[in-house]
Amino acid sequence: MTSLTRAEAVDRAELLTVESYDIDLDLTTCDTRFRSTTTIRFRAARPGSATFVEVKPAELRSVRLNDTPVDAAGLDGNRLPLSGLRAENVLVVEAEMAYTRTGEGLHRFVDPADGETYLYAMSFLDDGQRIFASFDQPDLKAPVTLSVTAPQDWIVAANGALDGTVTDGRRRFVTTRPLATYLVSLIAGPYHARYDEHDGIPLAIYCRRSLAAHLDKDADEIFTVTRQCLDRFHQLFDVRYPFGKYDQAFVPEFNAGAMENPGLVTIRDDYVFRSAVTDSQRELRACTIAHEMAHMWFGDLVTMRWWDDLWLNESFAEYLGSRVTAEATRFTAAWTTFGLRRKGWGYAADQRPSTHPVAPVEVADSAQALLNFDGISYAKGASVLRQLVAWVGDEAFLAGLNAHFAEHAYGNATLADLLAALRRAGGRDLSGWAASWLREAQVNTLRVEAEAEAEVDGAGRYGEVAVVQTAPASHPVLRPHRIGLGLFDRSGTGVVLRERLEIDLDPAVDGGRTVVEGLRGQPAADLLLPNHGDLTFAKVRLDPASVAAVPLILPLLDDSLARAVLWTEMIEAVRDAERPVGELVALILAALPVETEAVVVEDVLGAAGRLIDRYLDPAGRSVARGLVAQACDRLLAGAAPGGSVQLAAAHGLIAAADDPARLAAWLAGDGVPAGIEVDDDLRWMLLHRLAVFGAVDQAAIDAEAARDRSAAGAEWAARCTAARPDPAAKERAWREIVGDLELSNRLIEARAAGFWQPEQVELTGSYVERYFAEMPEMARVRTPWVADEIAQLAFPAYAVDPRTRELAAALLARDDIEPGLRRMVTDADDDLRRALAARTGR
Repeated sequence: MTSLTRAEAVDRAELLTVESYDIDLDLTTCDTRFRSTTTIRFRAARPGSATFVEVKPAELRSVRLNDTPVDAAGLDGNRLPLSGLRAENVLVVEAEMAYTRTGEGLHRFVDPADGETYLYAMSFLDDGQRIFASFDQPDLKAPVTLSVTAPQDWIVAANGALDGTVTDGRRRFVTTRPLATYLVSLIAGPYHARYDEHDGIPLAIYCRRSLAAHLDKDADEIFTVTRQCLDRFHQLFDVRYPFGKYDQAFVPEFNAGAMENPGLVTIRDDYVFRSAVTDSQRELRACTIAHEMAHMWFGDLVTMRWWDDLWLNESFAEYLGSRVTAEATRFTAAWTTFGLRRKGWGYAADQRPSTHPVAPVEVADSAQALLNFDGISYAKGASVLRQLVAWVGDEAFLAGLNAHFAEHAYGNATLADLLAALRRAGGRDLSGWAASWLREAQVNTLRVEAEAEAEVDGAGRYGEVAVVQTAPASHPVLRPHRIGLGLFDRSGTGVVLRERLEIDLDPAVDGGRTVVEGLRGQPAADLLLPNHGDLTFAKVRLDPASVAAVPLILPLLDDSLARAVLWTEMIEAVRDAERPVGELVALILAALPVETEAVVVEDVLGAAGRLIDRYLDPAGRSVARGLVAQACDRLLAGAAPGGSVQLAAAHGLIAAADDPARLAAWLAGDGVPAGIEVDDDLRWMLLHRLAVFGAVDQAAIDAEAARDRSAAGAEWAARCTAARPDPAAKERAWREIVGDLELSNRLIEARAAGFWQPEQVELTGSYVERYFAEMPEMARVRTPWVADEIAQLAFPAYAVDPRTRELAAALLARDDIEPGLRRMVTDADDDLRRALAARTGR
C-alpha cells in the first residue's frame, strides 16, 4: 500500500475541509468479511480540482461522488482518485472489507476458551482504511456518526454513546466531536461489561466472557484508578473531559499497550490478570489508564497536524501518565518505575544509529512515522518535559498547556503553537531550549569530578567539585540541565541525605564544565549522586569514591528513586563497556536481597539477564546466572510471603536458574516457598524454562495447553514449543514465523519470542543465515506493525559473532528491504556491536 507523504497531506489539507463521516457497518455477512458504507461530506477550496480518498477493501463495490459513479477499477492500492470536485461534495463508498488477525483494522478473534467471537477496531496509524473510506491524515478531523448491524445479543460500543434502542441488530451511535480518522473505533461481540459513573461521566469496562471473573475481581481497582485520574486531570486542566462517556475495553491480541480512542479506549487484555501479579504490574496498568486518559487532551482534543509532532501526543501522555499515577493513585512510586523501566528504554533507543530528535523537523511519510513510536518519542520526550517543568516551573507550564487547549480545541497544532503558549504563560523564550532538547538527537553524559583536599581532623574534605557534560562525537550537542546533586552519608545502620543542591548546567556559560559552588572545604560525602530526583535525561557517572561506596550504600538507601538512579548508572556503564558485567552481578548480590520495590527487582534482573546472556561467553554466563539465582534465593527467603517482592524474586529465580530438577519440583508443587502459588502463569513460566533445557517433551506442553484452554495458554504453548532444543520443533517454528499468514499476530510473535535461547546457540546456528535470507520476504508479505515485531523478536540476538554482523551489513546494503526491517536490523546489529566489544574489550 502507498504511504501518505507529508507533502501530500499538506496539499490535501489546503484543498479539503471535511464536514462529516457517516459510517455504516454490517457485521453479519460472513466470518471473513463485513460490509462498509461510508458517506463523506466535504468542501473543496478549488472547484474542479482533484484529490484521492484512501480505502483498503477486499472488494470495492460502488463509489459515487455527488451522485455520479466513480470507476472502482481506478483504485490503485489503497488510493482512489477523485476528480471534478465541487465546492460542496458528497462521496459514498460501498465496500466489502476483510477481518484481520493482525491487530489492525477490524480484528476478529475466536476465543479458544469457549468458541465465542470478538471484534475490535484499530484505526491507528492508517489502518482505519481497512474499515471505512477516509481522507486519512491527522489534520482532516470531522464528526463521525457510526451505525453497526451485529447479532442482537452482542454488545457493541463505539466512540459515541448508543443513540436509541437496538432494532434487528442495528445500532446507531451519537455523533462525535471532530475526530482524527485514526481514532475511530468500536468493539462488538458477547463482551462482559461493568458500568459505573463519576462526576457526571458514564464509565464502562469490557472484556471477553472467559475473563469475566478476573475482571470482576479487579473492577473496583480499575474504576478507582479511573476516577482518581479523571479528578486529577480536572484539577490540572481548565477543560473537563470532553468526549461524553469514558469506556475502557480490554481486547484480545492487541499489538500496543492501549489506544486512546476518545470515548472507547482499547487496552490489551493481558491487563485482566488471571494469575498473581506484582504491584509493579498493577502500577503499569494504572499508568496505562492515566496515559490514555492524558491523550484525551493531548492527541484527541488537540491533535498534532502531522506525525513530525508525534511528541505532542506521546511524550505528554507518557509524562502525565507517570505524574498523575504518582499524584492521584496508591502507586506513589511511579517515577521510580519510570526512571528504571521507561528511561532505560529511552536511553537505549537514543544511542542507536536509528536515533532521531524528539521532534524531528520532518517525517516524510506515514511509514516513517510508525518507526518513531519508540523510546525516544515516549520516554525521552517525557523526560524532556519533566526537565522543562523543572526549568520553567509547574505553574507556568500548566498555564501554557491550558492556553494551548483553549486556542486549539477540536483542531490541530504544532510544536511552534505549543512553544508560543508556554512563552506567553512563563515569559521565557524557549526557542533555544527547544532547539537543543527537541530538535537534536542523542544523550549527554554527566560525570562528577571531585577533588579531595587534605584531611582535617581525620575527615576527608572536598576540593573543587564539578559536573562535566559530554556528548557523543556523532551528535556533539551540549544542553542546559537543571539537576539535583545529593550528598549521602552512612549513619549507623542507615543512610541519610545530608544535603540536596539544585544546580543549573549551562554549557553556553561554562562550556560544559560546571563547578559546584559551596562544596570546597566541606566534608566529603560517602556518595555524591548527580541527577538526584531524576529530573533530566542524561547518563550519569559517579566519581571514583562514590563508585566504591555504592555496594555499601545501596542496600541501606530508603529512597527508591535514588536507588533507581544508581542502578541505571551501573547498567548504562556496563552497556557502554565501561564496567564489566561482573560488577553488576556483584552489586545484585550485595543489594537486591534487601530490595523492597518489586519494580526494582524485576527491572534490574531483566536488564542484568540481557547483559549476562549477551556480554559473557557460555562459561561466564553460567557463573553469573548462578550468582543471580543466589540473590533471588536470598530475597525469596527474606521477603514477606505472598507479597509483590517475593513474587518478583520467584520470577527472577525461574529465569536465572540452571537447575531443571528444582524447577520440575516447583511445577509438581514440591519445595515451593510459602506464599507462592503455582497458578496458570507461573506454571507456564516453569514449563517454558524446562522446555529450554529439553526437560519436558511436546506431550507435556500439549497436556498443559489442554488443561489451560485460554488465549494466554495458546500463546504460552507456542512459545514453549519453539523453545524446545529439538531440530524438528525449531524447523516447524521457523517456517511458521517466516511464512504462516493464517496464524494471528500474537501466536506468531510467541513463536519468535521462544525460538532463540542463549543455551542453544549451536543448535540454532544454521538459522542465523536464514534470518538474513528470509526476513525480507517475511516483511514484504506481512503488515508493517506485525512484520516489525517479528523482525525484532526473531533476530539472532545470542549469535554474538563477527559473522552475524557481516550478514547484517550485507542485508542493510540492499536497497529493496522494508523500512521497518531496516530499522530493526540496524538497531539489533548495534546491540551486537556492543556485546562483541564487551566480550573482546575493544
